[in-house]
Amino acid sequence: MRLLLIASTFLVFQVGAQSLAKLGPLPSIEVLKEGELEASIKRGVDYLIGKQNKDGSWGGPTRTKGLNIYAPVPDSHLAFRAGASTLALSGLLDSGDRRPEVVAAIKKAEAWLFKKLPKLRHLDPTTTYNVWGHAYGLRAISDLYVYRTGDEAKLSRLKQLAAKQIEMLIKTEDINGGWGYLDFDNHTAHFSGIPTSFTTATVLLGMKDAEKTFGLLIPEREIKRGLVSINKQRTPDWSFVYSYDHRYRPRYGINRPAGSLGRSQVCMAAMRKFGDKRITNELLEHWLHRLCLREGWFDIGRKRPIPHETHFSISGYFYYYGFYYATECLQMLPDDRQKIYIPHLARHIMSKQEKDGSWWDYPLYDYHQPYGTGYALTTLSRLRSK
Repeated sequence: MRLLLIASTFLVFQVGAQSLAKLGPLPSIEVLKEGELEASIKRGVDYLIGKQNKDGSWGGPTRTKGLNIYAPVPDSHLAFRAGASTLALSGLLDSGDRRPEVVAAIKKAEAWLFKKLPKLRHLDPTTTYNVWGHAYGLRAISDLYVYRTGDEAKLSRLKQLAAKQIEMLIKTEDINGGWGYLDFDNHTAHFSGIPTSFTTATVLLGMKDAEKTFGLLIPEREIKRGLVSINKQRTPDWSFVYSYDHRYRPRYGINRPAGSLGRSQVCMAAMRKFGDKRITNELLEHWLHRLCLREGWFDIGRKRPIPHETHFSISGYFYYYGFYYATECLQMLPDDRQKIYIPHLARHIMSKQEKDGSWWDYPLYDYHQPYGTGYALTTLSRLRSK
């Protein structure tokens, strides 16, 4: 065991200390002009305000096409809407925009969360899409807690709502540890589907937010099992295989560094925040550097309608997800190192903004623009000048 730990530490040193030179220099990038980033954020905020549903949510089960993501009734679309709506709400809150129309949109979305998140369930035995709504719900609720500072009655309700999301996540934990969202085989009482590295990390980060914001006790057993699951899906080069079953196929394209470009950041962010000392600044910077260098490769999958159809089985829906968690890793670095990557990350996101102010990376019914815009707004908000 000691030898394994020493070997693992040595590999971290190798990846961190030597790899930036091996990866090559970052390309030249246009310097951000004064007000440019803020203008992009405002356009995204305006898009979300204009597209908010009357009930305060975003998205819906419309805009179907020839190939639609599997979504059994009755729970899938509430899960999709919850995930999209909580990301959109967090995007509005993180933007810092407090124009009257934005405040009104936040109020409507908050009311929807109080009404619908307690009803979010895993009903069909083949899916647990609800984990996304619970995980991003925890992040949105934590953001609302800061926003509502001073309103003790509202803060108490938010804390109760956060505790409920944790309770529901415990119920959907996989029998092998961690979380996934599909189970086409056994349909057991305790979920026994396909836990994935990235879903597990997403859930753990949501729980960490709740712990930090509300002082809630998060489940030690499930946290430990989730971290073990992520580690079992890690390869020596700090790629993370797609799912628990893939740990036996680490050299499949999807499990190599190019295929892990949208997963390594979220997994390392979760490991770091739960105290894993192997996740050094050098290791985080290695994967930021890699993402900035190879964004064009990553972008090939964006907007493609078939999941995993491009090189290294990259799916479009990993694009803004990957950048969202890359900026979470960025925030863990010293300011002088952050400044190196801020213009690159900002340019990559801003250059993808649509004419209507939205961002999207995968056609998912009518949820893709709300969730994509939510991801992008939070990402850009983290890149503001220090």
